[in-house]
Amino acid sequence: MNSLKEKLEELKSQTLEYTTEQKRAVIALSLVAILIAGVLFLSSRGEAVETPAMKVIESTQSKMLLVHVAGEVKRPGVYPVIDGSRVVDAISAAGGAKKGVDLSVINLARKVVDGEQIYLGVKPEEKKKVGSKPFSGTVYVNRASAFQFDSLSGIGPVLARRIVDYRSANGPFVDIADLQKVPGIGVKTFERIKSRLSL
Repeated sequence: MNSLKEKLEELKSQTLEYTTEQKRAVIALSLVAILIAGVLFLSSRGEAVETPAMKVIESTQSKMLLVHVAGEVKRPGVYPVIDGSRVVDAISAAGGAKKGVDLSVINLARKVVDGEQIYLGVKPEEKKKVGSKPFSGTVYVNRASAFQFDSLSGIGPVLARRIVDYRSANGPFVDIADLQKVPGIGVKTFERIKSRLSL
């Protein structure tokens, strides 16, 4: 018991014997040790990492259109194409154009419309037979031949061919009044023939 007391007294006296500089150094070292311990403690803790939000990509199926590709193509027929496809895509689906076909008369970059017919080459004309009656029925502007357009009052063979070429280059008419977009068909001509026109 006495020896413990003596040791404590000795330690106390040694501490009191530290100079001011030594006491400052001990305090500084203690602070540095505390600071390092604090940094190590904080860095060892599990950090909450924010998980990036997952982007939900909606799978949207592209709308399919049906297009009839006819005329001077390798495999004429009805083909499904993706909405937004061009005339050139529809022709490719039909195996491409036959050798020697002039593609400059059709707008290959035009977007196709569901249910339309793309005719490549020159349509065979319906020849008038001697003694046969001229065509007098309804002229469906999106599928009529040059012969049928020619049967309209004031539309000759040249203008009839121009209508067919315009339709091939620009796609089907949305309204019968769009026929006036064809060079040579004015308001008066349209008024004269509109009773026989239909989509």
